[in-house]
Amino acid sequence: MSIFSLMEAGILAQATIANESIAAWQWWVTGGVILVLFAALFTFSYSTRAGIIARTTTKEAIRQPVFLLLLALSVLILVLNTYLPFFSLGEDIKMLKDCGLATILISGLLLAIWTSSVSIASEIEGKTAMTLLSKPINRRQFVIGKYIGIVQAVLILLIPLMIAFCLLIFYKVGYDAREAGTEVPEYWDMSTMMPNPLRLEAVLQILPGLVLIFLEIVVLTAVSVAISTRMPMVVNMVTCLAIFVVGHLTPVLVGTALQELEFVKFMAQLIATILPSLEAFNMNAAVATGTMVPPIYLGYSVLYCAAYCTAAILLAFILFEDRDLA
Repeated sequence: MSIFSLMEAGILAQATIANESIAAWQWWVTGGVILVLFAALFTFSYSTRAGIIARTTTKEAIRQPVFLLLLALSVLILVLNTYLPFFSLGEDIKMLKDCGLATILISGLLLAIWTSSVSIASEIEGKTAMTLLSKPINRRQFVIGKYIGIVQAVLILLIPLMIAFCLLIFYKVGYDAREAGTEVPEYWDMSTMMPNPLRLEAVLQILPGLVLIFLEIVVLTAVSVAISTRMPMVVNMVTCLAIFVVGHLTPVLVGTALQELEFVKFMAQLIATILPSLEAFNMNAAVATGTMVPPIYLGYSVLYCAAYCTAAILLAFILFEDRDLA
């Protein structure tokens, strides 16, 4: 199945059940898969040789000043956006969701690209990678360990940001109602002993988007790791930025009106095949229409993420296999 067939299948699934209630078991299965992935990540980090490198890389990333800087700036931006009037004619919550998702995405990407450049490219150039590879650890374990370590560091950054974002959306529902002079929904529904449905619905609608953001960062991290095995930090950052922009434009490139030109058609399909289709992880349309992204779309996205990350890491193996470290 091609990239765009996958995207169309996910969008079709979303449109089919947009106005229907999604079965509870689908969300339970989704939650179970996420827990299994967390358990696999934990097991890898504490039961393999590459996991030792992963834990060390995660600790190094967290200790970087850029980690705390990104965390503090992101929380500050999220809080400011909560109180900032968007003049959107009653759609301030949707604007907050869009801005919050973009803030979390950019913060995670910056940490991932920065860490891969410092942890891989700088270690290779500084000859410190030789010390690790002189131990009973091969080059493939080195690459996988670095990749998993960076993903774990990004996850540690994103979890508090996601929690803060959800709490701010929960609060924003009542804040907007108070500013509009309408009835302010309570935080807790005493009749059901559950959070207020209006506030809870606004939070639940954004949870799939947070999962998609993490998947997009995971894909670009794999690309950044592959580039870092050969290129320095500046080249890595510029290349990843270009891939990020073009990756979101691949549907436009493929569907351009100039497709009757064979050369344009060939180049568009070539770019769409080689580069990741990051637009598949974008849920701005769902936020704008108030649609809940269905679990089946998340499933397609996870499969695509796993396939592309595997290809990128295999490329990293090839690039790093004959790299001179002396």
